[in-house]
Amino acid sequence: MTLNTFYIILQQTLIITTLVLGMMMVIEFINVRTGGLWSKKLQTKPWIQILFAIVMGFIPGCLGTYTVVSLYIHRVVNFPALMAALITTTGDEAFFMFSLFPEKALLINLILIGIAIVVATLLQVTMKNKFVGLRDKEMSFPIHENESCSHTHHHKHHNIKSNIKNISFVRALLITLSVGVLVLVLSGVIDGSHHLNLLMGGQTEESVIHSMESHQIEDSTCLHIDCHNHNHNHNHNHNHNHNHNHSHDHGGEADWIRFILIILFTAILIIVVVAEEHFLEEHMWEHVIKVHLPKIFLWTFGVILCLTIINNYINIHDIIDTKPFIVLLIAILIGIIPQSGPHLIFLILFANGDLPLGIFLANCIVQDGHGALPLLAESRKAFIISKGIKIIIALLIGVFTL
Repeated sequence: MTLNTFYIILQQTLIITTLVLGMMMVIEFINVRTGGLWSKKLQTKPWIQILFAIVMGFIPGCLGTYTVVSLYIHRVVNFPALMAALITTTGDEAFFMFSLFPEKALLINLILIGIAIVVATLLQVTMKNKFVGLRDKEMSFPIHENESCSHTHHHKHHNIKSNIKNISFVRALLITLSVGVLVLVLSGVIDGSHHLNLLMGGQTEESVIHSMESHQIEDSTCLHIDCHNHNHNHNHNHNHNHNHNHSHDHGGEADWIRFILIILFTAILIIVVVAEEHFLEEHMWEHVIKVHLPKIFLWTFGVILCLTIINNYINIHDIIDTKPFIVLLIAILIGIIPQSGPHLIFLILFANGDLPLGIFLANCIVQDGHGALPLLAESRKAFIISKGIKIIIALLIGVFTL
């Protein structure tokens, strides 16, 4: 493993961790500010939870899924809603789907939403324990009595000057961390390009796509020898244009992720400056950072590192056989991987017309990008059960459509 590969893994881990923790901090602040009113209302309306989760899952990328997972961990939304988000989401691949085949991408997402509604409804009606894998002590976002009272009386006039003048260690540290993240994002050290850095044998996504398209060209050349020159020139131009457009999409997506990070951590910086000392110490420091940060960072880093090592020895594309059922099983097994990269293989195969819709749909159902990594860190049981349910659904749909 090269130093550059290790750097990419660390970059991916930092982006995922900062996005998840950032969302947790903002949600925690909103919850405290409203005295827990919004979360209590959401807790009592399971059907609204499902609708909310589907909307979050439909958002391209993993941020929406991170939000739902965070809410589930704190018992704001239940397991049926969590499943709705995990089925609906296509993770980072959504950016590529809507770039390469927007009409089919919309159709696939509508199918996933339909499946999510059916599954979530069945679970909502039949499940007794709707918080799988969560300990009893893991209740919703904590609201302490003094906070609830203060916000009930609209105690909003914080002395910002006093907060800065008499700055505590926790506030200074959180300001430093927030500013540090913003500096890293603005300088490009942390950006959105991790979505395109597939750690598959040390290859970038561009090299994977190029090799796959070259493989397709070779197959076409073998079948049409008399048209070799014409096909080669046509495909060369096609590849050149495709790579040009792909690079353009790469930049657009990276800018979008960077924009989200800037907005998110600017909001967090403001929160840290204006919030009461009690909120910073008890909620942001003791709860979000000390409890969640180590687990999310270590699990994310460990999973991505292991996948990178495995991918150095296994070329998934070469394993794919022409037998549909074998391809279906491979698509489902790879879908279990809690990372966006490997699933792009099936997306490119589908875009090139080499993969049936049923198999691609099965892969989309099982996979949830990086979104399930925080769930894996917080509740392995919920992660395993959610994957098990999705595998069953994917097998049924895949076999039915073969």
